[in-house]
Amino acid sequence: MATIDEWLFPLKLVSALGCGLIAGVFFAFSSFVMKALARLPPGEGVAAMQSINRTVLNPVFLGVFVGTAALCAVAVACSLLRWSKPGSGYLLAGGLLYLLGCFLVTMAFNVPKNEALDLIAPGNPNAATLWATYLASWTAWNHVRMAASLAAAAAFSIALRY
Repeated sequence: MATIDEWLFPLKLVSALGCGLIAGVFFAFSSFVMKALARLPPGEGVAAMQSINRTVLNPVFLGVFVGTAALCAVAVACSLLRWSKPGSGYLLAGGLLYLLGCFLVTMAFNVPKNEALDLIAPGNPNAATLWATYLASWTAWNHVRMAASLAAAAAFSIALRY
């Protein structure tokens, strides 16, 4: 049976790759997707984002997003079990950055905003105000989860050295 030490390298590598991949998705949204949607008339922006929010719920994205969270939970547990070993702090930091700064932020802030946006009819007379508020808040939280995912990828990458 394999020991924790034998599984540690693949755990760190796949966690780093998953965090980096998710950081890239969120980077795209922060750097140009939301800006492009903001240039559309409010009703069209709402409709486009509603379509994105429905389309993102697919096995590939969710597999990486949730799978990385599961690996990060294992990494946190391994770091605590091996706390006296070199690199454990980076393993803990990577896991917590992703779990708290990416996964939890998504569930607590971005998903509820997406669910509220889904209830808005693109032709709603209040769509412009609701869309402007959504854009500002959703994007701010997206910056947080992008930075946390990238920092987690960096921490796991450093942990690979140990």
